[in-house]
Amino acid sequence: MKDLKLLYTGKTKDVFALPNGNVMLHFKDDCTGTDGVFDPGANTVGLTIEGVGAVNLRMSVYFFELLRAAGVRTHYVSANLDEVTMEVLPAKVFGHGLEVICRRRAVGSFLRRYGDYAAEGASLPCYVETTLKDDDRGDPLITREGLEMLGIMSGAQYDELCEMTRRITCLVQDEMAKRGLELYDIKFEFGSDEAGRVMLIDEVASGNMRVYKDGAYVEPMKLSELFFA
Repeated sequence: MKDLKLLYTGKTKDVFALPNGNVMLHFKDDCTGTDGVFDPGANTVGLTIEGVGAVNLRMSVYFFELLRAAGVRTHYVSANLDEVTMEVLPAKVFGHGLEVICRRRAVGSFLRRYGDYAAEGASLPCYVETTLKDDDRGDPLITREGLEMLGIMSGAQYDELCEMTRRITCLVQDEMAKRGLELYDIKFEFGSDEAGRVMLIDEVASGNMRVYKDGAYVEPMKLSELFFA
């Protein structure tokens, strides 16, 4: 990687330019959270877990291959598990970056905001939230109308993003259910290809989701162990 051009240093991965025009992601051992507590919806690095980058990549490869077979557009090309890297197609982010959380149960930041209206663990119908990546402003929530009005994405792109989010979430939950696990929420990132088509980018891994077993939260590293057991 020392011979590659560094494009961006992110919270959980670094991004490099490849000679073929694609991009390489190097997965790190940092996780989002607050005060040492993991939170996939947080906008800061809260803890470092040795080896989590490698297991996140392994799970991402599993799900990206699954999504490819299902005909879902993603930026995934290939991966090198030994070097903890993934080659991806270049993508244009929406605005300065858009995060999407699909919630199946009320926990985390959803519960902190709406706890007067929902009990912890209450069932949610694959509720989709979109937030702008903006650390200084706490990754503010934004609506379809706001995204369209600000020129960040079209209404049609937003509708496609939501449909893709729910479909991907269902695929992930199906895989978790096979292992006696339940997905509570999951965070995605989306971008667009050269034709403006929405596609899933970043990763699909334990570091970006909350999963429970028998009502108890499963830590990211333990989740990977259970998933690949």
